Amino acid sequence: MRSGKISESVLKRSVLRLIENSRKEVMKGAGIGVDCAFLSWGDPGSTEEGRVLASATETVSLPVRNPAYLAIMAAANNLAASGAQAIAVSLSITLPADAEETDLRELMNQAGECCKKLGIQITGGHTEVSSTVKAPVVTATAMGKAQRVLIQERSSAKTLEMDVVISKWIGMEGTSIIAGEKEEELSKRYPIRLIHDAQEIEKYLSVASEAAIALKSGVYAMHDVRNGGIFGALWELSRRLGVGLFIDLKRIPVKQETIELCEFYHLNPYELLSGGALIMVTSDGGRLVRMLEAEGIPAAIIGNTNGSNDKIIVNQDETRYLESAGPDEILKLFFI
Repeated sequence: MRSGKISESVLKRSVLRLIENSRKEVMKGAGIGVDCAFLSWGDPGSTEEGRVLASATETVSLPVRNPAYLAIMAAANNLAASGAQAIAVSLSITLPADAEETDLRELMNQAGECCKKLGIQITGGHTEVSSTVKAPVVTATAMGKAQRVLIQERSSAKTLEMDVVISKWIGMEGTSIIAGEKEEELSKRYPIRLIHDAQEIEKYLSVASEAAIALKSGVYAMHDVRNGGIFGALWELSRRLGVGLFIDLKRIPVKQETIELCEFYHLNPYELLSGGALIMVTSDGGRLVRMLEAEGIPAAIIGNTNGSNDKIIVNQDETRYLESAGPDEILKLFFI
C-alpha cells in the first residue's frame, strides 16, 4: 500500500466492516470522516458534564523535528471539531534503535509544550525502541468532555443547503514543517524572514477557539482539515454528511508563504497537510464569519452544501469534480 492514510475503499473493506457495534455506551464510533468517538454512562444522548467521554487518536510518523507536538495538537483538534474539549492525552512513542535518551527527552519537552498551550495533561502511555522504524513514531490519544455531541443525520443534511465556512488558512501545518525541515535549502532562494514567518505559522495550529465559537453559533457540522489538505477534508465531510458540495477555489484562503514553498517543491497547496484550519457547516455563514473575526480569527465562506451527490470545485470558468484524496503532498518531500 502507499504511504500515508489508507484509501477509503480499503478502510471500508478491511477496517470498518470488521468493527462491531456491541456496546450501548458507544454513542458515536468509527466511520468515514469520523475522527472522534463518544462514550456515555448517562442517559442516551445526554452531554451532562462527567457523563460523556470523547476520545481521538492521531499518529505522526514523518521524520520531522516536532512529531510529539504535532500528534497531540492533531488529536486535540479532532476533539474540538467534534464538539469536545480536550483535557488529557496518552502518548505512545516508538524510537529507532540508534536513538539516544536525549531524543526521548526532547520529544517529551515538545509534548509538554503542546499540552501547556492547550491546557491539557499527559496521563501516561508507552515507550519502546524498535529497529523497524527509522524515525520516532508518536501516537497521541486525546481524551476530553463533550460540550455538544455533533451527531448529524445524513437524511436531514440532504434537505438543507448550508454555507461552508473555513477558518484561518489552508496548508499551515505542511508549510511550517517544510520551512522547519528545509530551511537551509530554502534560504538559497527566499529571504530568511519569509522562511521564519512560514515556521511561525505553527502557532496557529489549534482549532479549539474557532470550534468553541462555532458551537455557540449553532453550527451543524465541523471537520478539522489535515491529511490530504482541504480537498481531502471536503471529500470526507461530504461523505460523512451524504451531501453534495459547490466550492469556489478562489475563496479558499491560503498564505503567500504556503504558495511560495509549494511552488518551490512542486506541491499542490490544496492537498497539503492543513492542520489548524477548521471547516464549519452552518445555515448562516455570514454570521459565523463575523463572530469569528470579532475574536481575531480570520474566516471565509468558500461554498455551500446541496442535495446532490456532486462535489464540484469551480475556479473561474473551470469546473472539476472532487475525488477521494490520495497521499498527502507532504509525503513527496520525505518518502516519494
